[in-house]
Amino acid sequence: MEKKVIFFEVQGGSDKGTDGYRKDTMPMVDALKERGQDAEVIFFDVTKKDKIFNYVKENGIAYVSRINPGNLQHEAEYFDMLRDLCATGVIGMPHPDAMIGYGSKDVLSKLVSTNLVPDDTFAYYTIEAFKDQFPKALAITERVLKQNRGSTGEGIWRVKLVDPLAEGITEVTLDAQIKCTEAKDNHVEYWKLGEFMSFCEQYITGENGMLIDMRFLPRIIEGEIRLFMLRDKPVHVVHKKPADSEDAFSATLFSGAQYRYDSPEEWEELVQNFLTQLPQVTSLLGNYALPLIWTADFMLDTDEAGKDCYILGEMNCSCVGFTSELTLAHQVAEEILACLGETVAITA
Repeated sequence: MEKKVIFFEVQGGSDKGTDGYRKDTMPMVDALKERGQDAEVIFFDVTKKDKIFNYVKENGIAYVSRINPGNLQHEAEYFDMLRDLCATGVIGMPHPDAMIGYGSKDVLSKLVSTNLVPDDTFAYYTIEAFKDQFPKALAITERVLKQNRGSTGEGIWRVKLVDPLAEGITEVTLDAQIKCTEAKDNHVEYWKLGEFMSFCEQYITGENGMLIDMRFLPRIIEGEIRLFMLRDKPVHVVHKKPADSEDAFSATLFSGAQYRYDSPEEWEELVQNFLTQLPQVTSLLGNYALPLIWTADFMLDTDEAGKDCYILGEMNCSCVGFTSELTLAHQVAEEILACLGETVAITA
């Protein structure tokens, strides 16, 4: 019996079409079937976890996870099932720990040894570490704080001192006035540093709570550059330019950013540097196989020689969509088949 590629979805959520599926799922299923590879969709239901596991173990050669984490109420149970499936030999696209490693905001702090991330990028897993380091980091330069949870810019704050520090001061006092701009909609709030830090403690507490602290890059106003990847192959580049207003730095559609689609060849320097770094990225993030569909977001900066360089801001592989370009389903299908062929060759 030929084994199937299983696409996992979950019922409900704003990412579904009228048929109940994500709009980019069935095109992938159909593209695989056109190429002679059987495939089907299974909706994850925690009450049927054991039944689903046994079915996929017996009938699946690989799974492709197409579940938006925001629509998943039982993430830990889902990831446990995926780990168990991978342990039985089912090919994970991606492995759940790769999903966590590539998708978590602290990927930035893990990659400071590459040339993709500035070395003054910090991850705060405790309130104590946040209180100790952040006033010192802010004394050096304007910062951006990113919560691990949330989406579309929620809980991502640009933090700037209202008044510059006197020369020689290496730590901002808690009563200093700061200007805070949230990426969700570029709205501005004014706080005292200590009060704002107390407000941000909510981002650190709770399951998977943490904050990433990195320097603000003024050239974000020129746009964020997103690489859309199929494993190690760049497919296209999305240039996302923030709204043309004084405080705007968010590249989300909700905040008024303008999107443009380019070919990878138009961003050759960025693409080639990223591909050169991929082996080190893979190693630092647990040596898992690269995700099937994933993205890497970059911002422009200027190096010490005055040349353009690109700073990694975020990666995502949990459920990257391509609903506006459904013809990509055929490229995805080819990549799935290539992955299956490589795995069979290795195990033969």
